[in-house]
Amino acid sequence: MAACELYSKFARVWLPDVAEVWKSGTLIRDYTPGGLALALQLDDGTEVEYKIDPQTNNLPPLRNPNILVGENDLTALSYLHEPAVLHNLKVRFLDSKLIYTYCGIVLVAINPYESLPIYEADIINAYSGQNMGDMDPHIFAVAEEAYKQMARDEKNQSIIVSGESGAGKTVSAKYAMRYFATVSCSSLETRVEERVLASNPIMEALGNAKTTRNDNSSRFGKYIEIGFDKKRCIIGANMRTYLLEKSRVVFQAHGERNYHIFYQLCASSHLPEFKAFKLGCADEFRYTNQGQNLVIDGLDDTKEMCNTRRAFSLLRIGESDQMDIFQILAALLHLSNVEVKYQSADASSISPDDPHLMVFCELTGVPCEDMAHWLCHRKIQTTTETYVKSISKIHAINGRDALAKHVYAMLFSWIVDRINGALKSAVKQHSFIGVLDIYGFETFDINSFEQFCINYANEKLQQQFNQHVFKLEQEEYMKEEIPWTLIDFYDNQPCINLIEAKLGVLDLLDEECKMPKGSDDTWAQKLYNVLLRQNAHFDKPRLSNTAFIIHHFADKVEYQCEGFLEKNKDTVNLEQINVLKNCKFELLLKLFEDVEKMPSYTKKRSSVRAGSAQRDNKKTVGLQFRQSLHLLMDTLNATAPHYVRCIKPNDHKASFILDPGRTMQQLRACGILETIRISAAGFPSRWTYQEFFSRYRVLMKQEDVFPDRKQTCKDLMKKLIKDQDKYQFGKNKIFFRAGQVAYLEKLRSDKLRMACVRIQKTIRCWLARKKYLRMRESAITIQRHVRGHQARSYVTFLRRTRAAVLIQKNVRMWATRRGYQQQRVAAVAIQCFFRAYMARKQYYKLMYEQKALVIQTWARGWLARVRYRRTLAAVILLQSCVRRMRAKKELKKLKVEARSVEHFKKLNFGMENKIIELQHKINEQHKENRELNEKLNIVEKTATVEREKQNREILNLHRSVQKANTKAEKLPSLLEQLSFLQHELETTHKEKDDLEEQTKVYRMQTQQVIEDLNMKNNLLNREKDELNKSILEHIQQLTDSRKQMEDTSQLEKDLTEERSRYQTLLSEHLNLEERHRDLKDEMSVNIGSNQFSDKRRGSGSSSNSSEFTVSLGSTDNEDSSIPTEDETQSTADLPVLLKLQRRVKELEQDKQSLWKQLDKKEEVQQEKAKEEEEQRSIGRAELDLERLKRQELESHNKKLKQDLNELRKSLTTENSDLMPPAPGTLPYKILLEQLNSSNDELEVRKEEVLLLRSHMVRQEALKHKGSALGEGVNLDLEIPPIHNPDRSTDIRTLNEDGELWLAYEGLKETNRLLERQMQDQEHFHSERYNMLLEEVKKLKSEKEEQQKLMTQSLFLPEDARIDAGLNQEITRLTNENLELMATQEKQEQTVRKLKKQLKTYVRKVEDFEVSAQQKNNVSVMDAPVRVVNISRKEKEYRGMLEYREGDEGHLLKTVVTDIKPRGVAVSFLPGLPAYIIFMCLRYADSVNDDQRVSSLLNATISSIKGVIKRRGKDFEVVSFWLANTCRLMHCLKQYSGDETVMKQNTPKQNEHCLVNFELSEYQQVLGDLAIQIYRQLIQCMAEILQPLIVASMLDTETMQGALGSKATGLRKRSTSLPEEGPITVDILLEHLGRFYITMTQHGMDADIIKQVVKQQFYIICAVTLNHLLLRKDMCSWSKGLQIRYNVWQMKEWLTERELADCGAKETLEPLFEAAQLLQINKKTEEDAQAICNMCSALNTAQIVKVLTLYTPVIEFEERVSSTFIATVKNLLKDRIELSTLMMDAKRMFSVTLTFTPSPVALETIQIPASLRLGFLTHI
Repeated sequence: MAACELYSKFARVWLPDVAEVWKSGTLIRDYTPGGLALALQLDDGTEVEYKIDPQTNNLPPLRNPNILVGENDLTALSYLHEPAVLHNLKVRFLDSKLIYTYCGIVLVAINPYESLPIYEADIINAYSGQNMGDMDPHIFAVAEEAYKQMARDEKNQSIIVSGESGAGKTVSAKYAMRYFATVSCSSLETRVEERVLASNPIMEALGNAKTTRNDNSSRFGKYIEIGFDKKRCIIGANMRTYLLEKSRVVFQAHGERNYHIFYQLCASSHLPEFKAFKLGCADEFRYTNQGQNLVIDGLDDTKEMCNTRRAFSLLRIGESDQMDIFQILAALLHLSNVEVKYQSADASSISPDDPHLMVFCELTGVPCEDMAHWLCHRKIQTTTETYVKSISKIHAINGRDALAKHVYAMLFSWIVDRINGALKSAVKQHSFIGVLDIYGFETFDINSFEQFCINYANEKLQQQFNQHVFKLEQEEYMKEEIPWTLIDFYDNQPCINLIEAKLGVLDLLDEECKMPKGSDDTWAQKLYNVLLRQNAHFDKPRLSNTAFIIHHFADKVEYQCEGFLEKNKDTVNLEQINVLKNCKFELLLKLFEDVEKMPSYTKKRSSVRAGSAQRDNKKTVGLQFRQSLHLLMDTLNATAPHYVRCIKPNDHKASFILDPGRTMQQLRACGILETIRISAAGFPSRWTYQEFFSRYRVLMKQEDVFPDRKQTCKDLMKKLIKDQDKYQFGKNKIFFRAGQVAYLEKLRSDKLRMACVRIQKTIRCWLARKKYLRMRESAITIQRHVRGHQARSYVTFLRRTRAAVLIQKNVRMWATRRGYQQQRVAAVAIQCFFRAYMARKQYYKLMYEQKALVIQTWARGWLARVRYRRTLAAVILLQSCVRRMRAKKELKKLKVEARSVEHFKKLNFGMENKIIELQHKINEQHKENRELNEKLNIVEKTATVEREKQNREILNLHRSVQKANTKAEKLPSLLEQLSFLQHELETTHKEKDDLEEQTKVYRMQTQQVIEDLNMKNNLLNREKDELNKSILEHIQQLTDSRKQMEDTSQLEKDLTEERSRYQTLLSEHLNLEERHRDLKDEMSVNIGSNQFSDKRRGSGSSSNSSEFTVSLGSTDNEDSSIPTEDETQSTADLPVLLKLQRRVKELEQDKQSLWKQLDKKEEVQQEKAKEEEEQRSIGRAELDLERLKRQELESHNKKLKQDLNELRKSLTTENSDLMPPAPGTLPYKILLEQLNSSNDELEVRKEEVLLLRSHMVRQEALKHKGSALGEGVNLDLEIPPIHNPDRSTDIRTLNEDGELWLAYEGLKETNRLLERQMQDQEHFHSERYNMLLEEVKKLKSEKEEQQKLMTQSLFLPEDARIDAGLNQEITRLTNENLELMATQEKQEQTVRKLKKQLKTYVRKVEDFEVSAQQKNNVSVMDAPVRVVNISRKEKEYRGMLEYREGDEGHLLKTVVTDIKPRGVAVSFLPGLPAYIIFMCLRYADSVNDDQRVSSLLNATISSIKGVIKRRGKDFEVVSFWLANTCRLMHCLKQYSGDETVMKQNTPKQNEHCLVNFELSEYQQVLGDLAIQIYRQLIQCMAEILQPLIVASMLDTETMQGALGSKATGLRKRSTSLPEEGPITVDILLEHLGRFYITMTQHGMDADIIKQVVKQQFYIICAVTLNHLLLRKDMCSWSKGLQIRYNVWQMKEWLTERELADCGAKETLEPLFEAAQLLQINKKTEEDAQAICNMCSALNTAQIVKVLTLYTPVIEFEERVSSTFIATVKNLLKDRIELSTLMMDAKRMFSVTLTFTPSPVALETIQIPASLRLGFLTHI
């Protein structure tokens, strides 16, 4: 591409500038090749001319397009050069307030000099698990990349943080370590990450100080290795330090401070434990007051001292060791104030009474005389003897300072060793991540040995950095299989050889240190002689012989040789050391012992050349630093490095102010520009084929687009860029050289500009045509109106002409008519008088005749009426006789019919229809009344009209009278006319009187109507007042209810917050218990180290579900869980949690005590009931036993009788073959004795039988003693003695032993019992008979009333008869309804009593059956026993499952552990496991076995916990058991017997309520378990959705190209698996739909599903908004459109599933408002006010962040100005809200478990055979 194409008119370039380094200018003319100058216009309007060197022909660098400015990665810029890098950093830092920027593999961090809210825990969670290129640049992104590569590649990592002092290295390293501590989980009891972070305050206190450039500058380098195990958990750490600036201990420049620890110690000197140190203010000591800047703004040294001591304690450095450390530091401060007195040029002295020396010696435990002596003297050894020589004051002071530096360095090293010991772990380290916080390249006015070592280290690091960058570039080219040539990059190996090679600077320095009389000057001369001509990187200043210059990679630096030898040797007076070695201070002795154990220190002092031997064997500082640096480089080379370069924007520590000169100097020094140069030398811009196609689709024609995107891109590139060396095609990417992307962007913008011009042309044409048509239409309208006006004017003229003619005609006609009318009036008057006379005459005649007719009429009428009355009386008499006769006959019939029931049926028949007809008639009458009222109103109106009309007529008559009077006056001769007028006047008066009478009548009627209306109005007013009162009362009630609603809403809000706190505390408590249980389990199997789950957690908190111990007050065999010591220790840092736990425990104890009291009362009642039952069962058992005994005795008696009869027969039989023995013989005597004994035994048996029978009768009577049957039964049966002399002889003859008497008494008792039963039956029948009689009497009375009504109704008219019948029927029906209601209430009461009795009887029967089953079966003899036949209903299940004791494990293994949720959800009843467990629980309750109940419920809870713990990552399993746990909890409540719950049950379900146990506490336990499972469900769901949210809501665009999406060309740092396809919002909604279907199939409560959906949408909104706030490339107009479309799709998904009211839409409001904010205008104050009104769900920080990050993706958009952002800030400053930037994606709404009764009847549940639950039996 030719230069003339790029340097055309309006092209923008960069010009060098002294103040701003680079200035922007625009070409005002095209550049012609060979031209010597460019005509430019600067941004301020100034026109300049840029001279071009004709030899080099170097043109000024071009500017990148505006859309590429502000890129996250500097290598993504099209033009890669210094001004582009500087401008990009400036725009990001000043305009967007972004301090982090990528530069290839380097993170550039600019110190903002103010605290930013970008390091909170939610930011860490947002970066956790993300690819480096997916998020905005951040130190957390680099840390995450290192962590991820360590886990993926199993290779050690390093993060190298470098930069100038004050650039923010320490803070960056601290945040990187905090990130590792947060995302990792410690595997030891004490969390190692806390101890790793605790090392920072200690090292900052001891190694950081205030400098002129930084308030917290690290004056040493450190490399911290953070160790991880195989599960990527922190197990320990190790720290290495480099080159502590010891000189700062004794000297500080103006405006600087010593190390912070000294000022902290002085600020805390008032504490009691520091009184012995005798310290004061920091300005009292020489080592702390030299800089004259004792206080740092915003820093409290007292608080920092507390933090330091806390960190010491956390790192297991005890209080005594801490005090020893502070004692040494205090001693050094007192040593600084020891006064050295001048004696002579070579002598000095220190008074032994010096107070500071005495304190120093007291603190260190050394003699004052020895220390005072050796501070002013030194020992010189020769070959033969030793001399003690006095030294000058200067040398004494230097020796004192050297001693202080040496002691501080030893103390620093010892503390580092103690920290490493505390961070060391016994577990084997698998990998580590090293964080190197080391000084950057430094150059000052005076550079000494420290700056030389620092720059030497930076040379080594830069060499390693260059090699690593080149290696990455080479690997990228090889991976994409493109040809590449060797890139020439700066190699600083010659400079490194100059410093560290043989005969280099350090070698010559060590050699000079070994020389007896070596000095800085001689060393400088050696450098000049050896290196000046041999090495081009070494140079000599012109005006100095004690300095040298080294050309470093960043800049050339001049070093002053003064002090190099002394600092390199680091010598201390050995006699001072020996004095300290003989001290009594243990810590000081340990320090020297540790130094002697170091390999660099030997104790060979026994030889003669002891001093020279020590000098030869002790390593110099330069040698030690070189060796440690080589070790560091070996470590870094063995790890994968990650680079962070910190930039100091200005030297004034001003926030967000960028000094271009200082920034450019640091960019060169830290290697950023070298990285840019290496990238620019190759192919810096790299785009995937899909990104390229999406971006430059506008440059293609339709026929150029092929399905193969790669081939399409190749064809386009060949057309657009002819030079194929400017690009290369890789396997997955297109590689561009610098400037090619800008050229493509220019082509694209030109194409879009042409398209815009074409669109504008068309629109302007349309607008112009529309304007023309509007003008044409306006002209036609004007013409139409003008012509109309002219026509109307002509018509007016014609009308006026015609009107004039008409007026003339009418005037002439009026004059003629007037003359004619006068003549006619006179004629008419004459005719009138004549005709009136004739008319009166005729009138009088007619009147006479009329009156005669009236008299005749009245006479004839009277005669006719007399005749009619006589005839009517006769007819009525005849009718009465006939009707009486018929009535008597009808009466007889009615009396006959009245006795029958059919009569009543006929009477009642059709009565309902009559009632309905009457109701219709009443409605019609109401309607007629309304019509009559309307007619009345009309009549009133007509009456008023007529009245007015009559008044007008009267007025007319008065006028006529007046006229007549005038005429009479004119014509006095016309008497007839006067009389006529008088007669008319009289008639008029009569008519007037009649009208007045009518008016009075009408007025009275109207007055009556008005009074009626007034009464009605008063009634209506009263009703209105009453209604108003009721309305006011209702309003008051509404206000009260509104207040109550407000109070209720507040209480609900408080309840929700309390519930969320409770659930959070519950989850933490469960996590702690789980952790404790895991530790105990691991300790039991003797595992050496306790380990948590291998799953990495983003928030650092465990997400495993935990098990908790069930503690119930109602169970007797369980004890409440007692927190162990481990739990107490683990939560010792959570005081709020402990207080809440303590309060919860107190409440639980109170609750348990109340439950225990209630249980005791219930147990007492149950014991009483049991005792009564036992007594009854004992009575029954005794009765059964006695019945059996009686049967045995009877059978035995029968046998004896049979034997006796046989014996008698054998004795008395005469026909037997063998003759019986004769009396008196021996056999006869034997037989006689046997007979007597048998008779005696028989009598005894009979007596026992009679006793048993009487006892049985008594027992039977006892059964009915409490009932009506048992009254009057005598239970005290006295059996008379068998041998009673009073008994008759007949009885004796009938029964010799009293058997009949006893039987007779038993029969008497039985007869009495039967008589009592008969009497009860008779009483019952008599009552029934009386009731029937009463009913008959009632029916008779009703019949008589009906007859009366019938007779009365015969003489009534038809309407009255109907009304009377209706009233009677209504009265009768009302009485019947009242009676039926009373009967129903009695029956309901009876039913309730019977149900209670039935429950008690069922319980007794079940207890009896259980006890009967447990007894051994007793064999029943064949004797006849009275069998009681119990009628059994048809077989009906009772909704319970019987199981044997010990089957709980088998049951729960089948129903809980081994069950498959998918099979149950598809094939079986939802919630089947919960129903099965509850039916088994009902059986345990029915048998009144509390042990079974508690064991079953506890085992169920444990089994569910085990399943959740093992399979807690399976959403289907967690959802299944959440639904079943809630169902089991609802079943416990539904069948608890609570009256409020029983109202919602069916009668059958109420019969299945639990009888013996109250399990409300288990409901709470199951509720807690459900909450735990719910939280696990949300976590599981969040893990599934997390990878999809950002990709679907932000990354994937459904309208690519059309929206102008901006391809940034970012280099993805983490190699991820190839995606199968784009993840759209449809895929996200598919997952949500799958979740919804799964929960629905599992039968989860609808309320819980709504809460889950709300939580899902909140997570989606929070994650999306957090990524939007952290990704600058996503904040554009097109992305706002895409987000709004995605949000709309999600809302439609809610509407389709009828979930719009679940609150999920409200959770999307922040995201929706952010999308609107991206699309709204952002220019004027009205726009700012609209933004403030619109964004109610976003806080101020989020609004400002979105506006700041807004990035145009096309050239036609504009960035948001800083003034507009300031306006928005000013408008939002009064908002009261949280200032957090990020939404809490881990927030979990509190769940409410609403009771949902089950409609399923337990008796209808069938157990599938596939579950193999054959050991359960339906009852």
